[in-house]
Amino acid sequence: MNLSQIQSSEIKNLDILAKQVVEGFITGMHKSPFHGFSVEFSEHKLYNTGESTRHIDWKLFAKTEKLYTKKYEEETNLRCHIIIDNSASMHYPIVKKQTVENLNKVGFSAVAAASLMEILKRQRDAVGLSIYADSYEYYAPEKGSERHRKMLLHQLEQLMVSDSNATTETYQYLHEIAEKIHRRSLIFVFTDMFQTTKDNESLFEALRHLKFNKHEVVLFHTCDGKTEINFNFDNAPKKFVDVETGEEINIYAENVREKYMEIVEDYFKELKNKCLQYQIDYVPVDIHSGFNDVLTKYLISRKKFK
Repeated sequence: MNLSQIQSSEIKNLDILAKQVVEGFITGMHKSPFHGFSVEFSEHKLYNTGESTRHIDWKLFAKTEKLYTKKYEEETNLRCHIIIDNSASMHYPIVKKQTVENLNKVGFSAVAAASLMEILKRQRDAVGLSIYADSYEYYAPEKGSERHRKMLLHQLEQLMVSDSNATTETYQYLHEIAEKIHRRSLIFVFTDMFQTTKDNESLFEALRHLKFNKHEVVLFHTCDGKTEINFNFDNAPKKFVDVETGEEINIYAENVREKYMEIVEDYFKELKNKCLQYQIDYVPVDIHSGFNDVLTKYLISRKKFK
């Protein structure tokens, strides 16, 4: 079954889906061909005449018409920690049956995280996972075993079918997570950057804490581009309810769309500038745009991680 065949199917096996996402991504890169990152990413090297043919990747030869051999590393090359915000706002929009083409923000983050773990497995890298909302819900340190990866996949599957009415306490729990990650790591944070109890400066101080021990930090600012950025609602009167505070407002979307989009654009610029100031990689990701931006960012980050 290929990715196009499962796009409209309910997600029941995250491991299989992650493999499909990564295989599709690799295929696209091979057609480039390789674009400079794939050799390192796919753990391949060009075949040299006289070498044993034992480790030639014949499937890759069929796609590229070039001979590559698989590289095998005995030790872990990199440590990666994935952090996911599981607050109520991350469960927007309401989705009764999550599919690849119909995900809420936490569902997108879970699939993206599983896909990153699939790449990390192929690189023989170690991965850890943290999930938080108004409590520190889950923590697993960085390990490279298959048993450990299966445990994390199970946690991500549970995340996709869970509900949440919790507020966001990003400030508090990023500090706690930072205290747990002692060895230098590549850190990915999936959050919509909604924070109800602290100002943005406090939030960025927490992100800055993750930079300790020379960690590389990538912030995936996760949003629903259709409604949260473009405010794409019809002009019938609607009641908008803040899922974390319960605050309500009745408005016509058309009356406020222009001003709303202006404010959002300014906020995104502020986030980008703050991340630049703190040397944090800022990547806005739209849950309707697929996973290539996330996976490509991993390749770029891994390449510069020294």
